[in-house]
Amino acid sequence: MAHPAPDPRLEALRQWLERQAVHHAVRSETLRPASDDASFRRYFRVDCANASLSSLIVMDAPPERERCEPFLHAASVMREAGLKVPAVLGHDLGQGFLLLEDLGDLTYLAQLSETTADTLYAGATRSLVKLQAASRQGVFPDYDRALLLRELELYPQWYVTRHKGHVLTAAETSALASGFEHIIRACLAQPRVFVHRDWHSRNLMVIAEAAEPGVLDFQDAVYGPITYDLVSLLRDAYVDWPEELQIDWAIRHWQAARTAGLPVAADFADFYRDFEWMGLQRQLKVLGIFARLHHRDGKQRYLADCPRVLNYALSTARRYRALSGLTRVLEAVEHASVRAAYTF
Repeated sequence: MAHPAPDPRLEALRQWLERQAVHHAVRSETLRPASDDASFRRYFRVDCANASLSSLIVMDAPPERERCEPFLHAASVMREAGLKVPAVLGHDLGQGFLLLEDLGDLTYLAQLSETTADTLYAGATRSLVKLQAASRQGVFPDYDRALLLRELELYPQWYVTRHKGHVLTAAETSALASGFEHIIRACLAQPRVFVHRDWHSRNLMVIAEAAEPGVLDFQDAVYGPITYDLVSLLRDAYVDWPEELQIDWAIRHWQAARTAGLPVAADFADFYRDFEWMGLQRQLKVLGIFARLHHRDGKQRYLADCPRVLNYALSTARRYRALSGLTRVLEAVEHASVRAAYTF
């Protein structure tokens, strides 16, 4: 009979939790997986013999792979902005262990439906406006040209070459570079705010009796384009909606942002174009990340969401004449028939 592979970090985590029991009545023997993550972090749930806390979340972040300091910093900033983020109850930064408030396991993804979407997205918009209204320079790293390009390059490296087995021609490589440059310029031209960077249905939690979501997975926050988090929410890799609904929700957010004095475009058409081009950057990045998760990390389940993400990217690229070269590359990689449908 095969025995489980040794897990030294798990044993170290158990020992650390036993020391936490003095302060939080943690029952380390109840440690169990809480959720999967698209990184090297692991999350566990542990019960408490405490009248006020039934369970807590334990984060295991190997220090050589995932630093805890950005998580602690972002949690503090977002809490000050009025967002509901998990309280940090204990930590060992040297080992990469955090003990966190448990916000439950009811994600937006699990709760979203035609009848709940308006209410849930309204709550997400209120929280997002709070986050953006608190923005100031120098708090989070800049979402600069180098980072935008590094993320875009994940698409040809991991999705095109590694996953699809497509060898780019010289003309395709040139068209891709030109398309990337158009996208980066458009993104850098947007006003900048605090960006969560993964504001989607798996990281927003439904909290009982609360009008706004609990917020998770914020450690990669940056200072960048104002439409980024909205497009993460409305063009979610894990759930899709008809474009008329996306536009309706985008208008509501745009109006709320204007009311709050945020620097969104005065004309919604301009805001929506920014939203689409920012989304295209994110979608190409996500295709690369999902392919990398499969081929490098053995996390195959993300591939099932690639068609949705690809559809977002193709729909946007086909809409704008300036992206015609990029569109041809996307279609060549997918062996799709050319469907030029430029509207701008």
